[in-house]
Amino acid sequence: MIQKHITEQTAIFFSVTKWVFLSSMVGVIIGATVTGFLKILAYSEESRSFLPFDFYYLLPFALVLTVWLVKTFAPSAEGHGTEKVISAIHKEDGKIKVSVIPIKTLATVLTIFAGGSVGKEGPGAQIGAGVASLLSNLLKFRKQDRKKLVICGISAGFATVFGTPIAGAIFGVEVLIIGVIMYDVLLPSFIAGFAAFTTAQFLGIEYTYYDLHFFQDVSLDLLLILKVVIAGLFFGFVSDVVITSISHTHSFIKKIPVSTYVKAFFGGGLIVILTLIFGEQYIGLGLGTIGDALNPNPAVIQDIHWYTFILKTIFTSLSLGVGGSGGVITPIFYIGATSGNFFGSIIAPEHIPLFAALGFVSVVAATTNTPIASTIMAVELFGIDIAHYAALAAVISFLISGHRSIFSSQILAMRKSEMLSVKIGEEVEHINISLETHEMDKIKKFRRKLHKKKK
Repeated sequence: MIQKHITEQTAIFFSVTKWVFLSSMVGVIIGATVTGFLKILAYSEESRSFLPFDFYYLLPFALVLTVWLVKTFAPSAEGHGTEKVISAIHKEDGKIKVSVIPIKTLATVLTIFAGGSVGKEGPGAQIGAGVASLLSNLLKFRKQDRKKLVICGISAGFATVFGTPIAGAIFGVEVLIIGVIMYDVLLPSFIAGFAAFTTAQFLGIEYTYYDLHFFQDVSLDLLLILKVVIAGLFFGFVSDVVITSISHTHSFIKKIPVSTYVKAFFGGGLIVILTLIFGEQYIGLGLGTIGDALNPNPAVIQDIHWYTFILKTIFTSLSLGVGGSGGVITPIFYIGATSGNFFGSIIAPEHIPLFAALGFVSVVAATTNTPIASTIMAVELFGIDIAHYAALAAVISFLISGHRSIFSSQILAMRKSEMLSVKIGEEVEHINISLETHEMDKIKKFRRKLHKKKK
């Protein structure tokens, strides 16, 4: 008995030691690599001022070049990054081609520089996962260890981009399978996230955290809780619109029987026209608008229109659909914060920044099926006072959005309602949903009763 205990503890000790070392090493390397990407991106945005014309006029040409780069050198770098990593983990045992790292970096910088409505976290996660996969190949890791290290790469990349090491770690282990947290990767993901975040700070990356000037009253505010519940429902429906818009736009554009280069050029031209009509606030990363939506100053908040989140959804769907390279979560932050700003202006004008913050994390929770990571992100970005409200809104929106996801390769491991019949273990894009037999029987009985009453 004693010998078994000693054997167990010794094996666990060596396993923990191994992963502390490996995840620390990969976190530092990914932190440095993604920092390079972020600095190149920041420099490219600053260099727009040297152009003798508005930068977004370059978008049609930038999109054509982006499509050519990806198709020619790294087809797996297509799209918004994180989706490709999830697919690689589930279908290819975490194998990611090293060519993804430079091509994804260059393609994303080109897209964002010219005004594509995409984000930087997808490339950060894909670059991080690519580095982890490369290290796994160099060290000749077995399949299971390579998958764990690539998951650490997602966490490290996410933490480096947003400055949220705990949320980044949880995101990496929560985003792969809906309804399951991979506890065996939790420790290395935490360490990789912290190592990457610390490395990025050491190398000069500065992060934005928001002071909402909101503090929970000691008394129980039942009215505010009710408003947060309603907000969760609203954000769930917003998330469903975002998922549907991005996926259907991509499918529609893909079916158009012309060259992908023609689609990229004319799609970029359409975005330029929309920008001339509606303004520059809907292109690029949109971090300024996110900050305005969260600003407690009423004068700044007035610049956010009720339709802002709808237009951002359209711009993002078009940018990704015609071949733009970049992430999708930063635009979702924008959509969530501005939809929350709109919702708060109607239901709770005294707490608009609070509802903008709730939208910021709740729409991410619902579109990516990561309510726990999103709740922790709320605490890391906005402070502990928002924690219980964020948890409530994030989980409700996660459930309301249904069995859908912005990442079609996610695998379903739970039902969001006991009334529904859903096949567990399927990828989200292949899920068929129907009512449970007993629920169908209830509906039939109800219809028969109505029919009898009419007679």
